[in-house]
Amino acid sequence: MWTTLKSRYDRWQRYQRTVHELESLSNRDLADIGIARVDIPRLARETVM
Repeated sequence: MWTTLKSRYDRWQRYQRTVHELESLSNRDLADIGIARVDIPRLARETVM
């Protein structure tokens, strides 16, 4: 049980960190790497799964 909770919490933290880092980029920086701002949550989820 604790292992599952720890795993989910770690995954949530990685998701939050990824979203924060991507949202801190300018629109120009995101465009340079081919990411639309609206895609950030989806990309973050795909990254941590």
